[in-house]
Amino acid sequence: QVQLVESGGGLVQAGGSLRLSCAASGRTFSNYAMGWFRQPPGKERDFVAAITVSGVTTYYADSVKGRFTISRNNAQNTVYLQMNSLKPEDTAVYYCAARTFSIATTRDEYDYWGQGTQVTVSS
Repeated sequence: QVQLVESGGGLVQAGGSLRLSCAASGRTFSNYAMGWFRQPPGKERDFVAAITVSGVTTYYADSVKGRFTISRNNAQNTVYLQMNSLKPEDTAVYYCAARTFSIATTRDEYDYWGQGTQVTVSS
């Protein structure tokens, strides 16, 4: 079992930046590929970014490519999502997720989820 706790959300103006963190506990963090997903109000939870156990390979949704960066620190059991050039359409609850070993980009492939952190981008 892996426990995930997100932090770093908040209210920011369009064009601004936020850095989300997800702290993991319970099992060996370096055995898990990690992902970030987001759920806007009244919509589905969609893929944002993912990273392999080593941190070498990353995937991004087209809507955030070039603006968001996922990274991880296995020594600190933490995965990050640096979000730059934020837009109002980035407003959502952001969730981190974990799955054993291989990277994935779909919601159903992840086994463990955090409680989410709200990101609101004002225009």
